[in-house]
Amino acid sequence: VQLVESGGGLVQPGGSLRLSCAASGFTFRRYHMRWYRQAPGKERELVARITSNGDTTSYADSVKGRFTISRDNAENTVYLQMNSLKPEDTAVYYCNGVLGLYDYWGQGTQVTVSS
Repeated sequence: VQLVESGGGLVQPGGSLRLSCAASGFTFRRYHMRWYRQAPGKERELVARITSNGDTTSYADSVKGRFTISRDNAENTVYLQMNSLKPEDTAVYYCNGVLGLYDYWGQGTQVTVSS
């Protein structure tokens, strides 16, 4: 089982990034997917989630209207489009897949928002 995040990096405030999480080793289309983030010295925070078939999404208030979660079950990939980035969005972003007691995590990708 693998979840591999990519797309992180350094971006200026107001900029955009698109994170990807490629899944393998499990039946991706059955899993609800989530993006979390963890900033230094802070607890891990749920940022966005999407149901297995992609018909329902939800977001943390801090990112609502700026971030969009989506998925491509044919490509076994979940995405996080991040627009209007702010310095407070700086964190390691983690991909998470959940189905009942099964709970898989990626290794994380660093996003740094700074001028």
